[in-house]
Amino acid sequence: MAGHSKWANIKHRKARQDAVKGRAWSKASRAIMAAVKQGDPDPDTNLRLRYAIEDAKSVNMPKDTIKKAIEKASGEGTDGATYQDIRYEGYAAGGVAILVDCLTENVQRTAPIIRHAFEKHGGNMAKTGAVSFGFHTKGVILIEEGKATEDQLMEVALEAGAEDIVEHDGGFEVMTDVPSFIAVKDAIDAAAIETVSAEITMIPDTTITCDSVLASKILKLIDLIEECDDVQKVHSNADIPEEVMASLE
Repeated sequence: MAGHSKWANIKHRKARQDAVKGRAWSKASRAIMAAVKQGDPDPDTNLRLRYAIEDAKSVNMPKDTIKKAIEKASGEGTDGATYQDIRYEGYAAGGVAILVDCLTENVQRTAPIIRHAFEKHGGNMAKTGAVSFGFHTKGVILIEEGKATEDQLMEVALEAGAEDIVEHDGGFEVMTDVPSFIAVKDAIDAAAIETVSAEITMIPDTTITCDSVLASKILKLIDLIEECDDVQKVHSNADIPEEVMASLE
């Protein structure tokens, strides 16, 4: 569940990714292959590929597996599938906004799957732009407490172009604009600071605080959506307090 970064939500997402590692790696491979086919196999010149590789690393995909995905997409005899980027928008229970980013070679297959997931959990699809206007695209890099000090991050990340550093109970959140994301991530890596995750994501302008009942509905909807192989990322403006998340786990 990408988007508004609360540490309880991040921990929950990482736990779910570990539980469905095969599916996460499959989605990451698809994103890498689509980036190569739409550009070239060099992440230094293909920014989309670089983003896809960062996403793959965030789900602990091994370097060899990443390399094989790049080679498969750039080599001879690869499949002829052409993936299309498409975003579905909708509202879940409680008016929570949901954005679903997909890579699909068959829109006629994907759309009904996403629509069914919304309807099954009390939500509904919306027209393009009806939901996305309430989000903005940012780079978000998460660093666990103890891996770096605030002063160290201020020196490294802000110097590289980060917009803000926010301290949460559990760690730090480094915010960047999209053009500065790679430079900031490279600077953090060069300083040997370990990251929990680093991604380009959609940040909501406003959030909806969820109690345990609403949070349960939202998480079930997101889990069902993410079961679709065509889905790459799900963003929402749900704000699930740590104590609520803990009770659901």
